[in-house]
Amino acid sequence: MMKKQVFISGPILGMENDQDYYRNMITETSQRLGFDVIDPWKREKQFYKDSNKSDGNCVQSMVACKKYDFIQRDLDDANRCDIMVVYLPKLSAGACMEMFYAKRKGKTVIVVSDMKELSPWIKAHCNAVIKNFDELEEMLGKFK
Repeated sequence: MMKKQVFISGPILGMENDQDYYRNMITETSQRLGFDVIDPWKREKQFYKDSNKSDGNCVQSMVACKKYDFIQRDLDDANRCDIMVVYLPKLSAGACMEMFYAKRKGKTVIVVSDMKELSPWIKAHCNAVIKNFDELEEMLGKFK
C-alpha cells in the first residue's frame, strides 16, 4: 500500500528567504505521521535565487523558464497528492490557486493561518482551518 502524500503550499513572493521555517514544520510533522511529502519549493527555489534584488529578476527568470511551466508542474503535483497543507500567514495568489485546484479535484485541504479574517473563498475550498503548527499533527492524523 502506497503512503498518502502531502503537498506543501504557501506564499513565496516576498517570503523567498523564509521558506524553510514552514516547509520544514510541515515536512517533519507529515513524515512523523507516515506521509510522503511533495514540496515544489525544492525544484523552484532556483528561480528565486535573485530574490534579494528589488528589480524583479526572480520573476523575470521564471518567465524565461518556458513561460510558466512550473505552474503545470505544481498542478500535476497537486493532482498526485492526497492532502494539501496550505500555509497562509498572508494572502498568496499561487497558494490560493493551488488550494482551489486541489479542492476541485477532491483533495483534502488543510489551511494553517492566524489571519483574523479569511475570505469565504478560502473557507469554502478547504476541509479545515487551523491557527498554528501546534494543531497540524492532530489535524493530519484525522485524514490518515
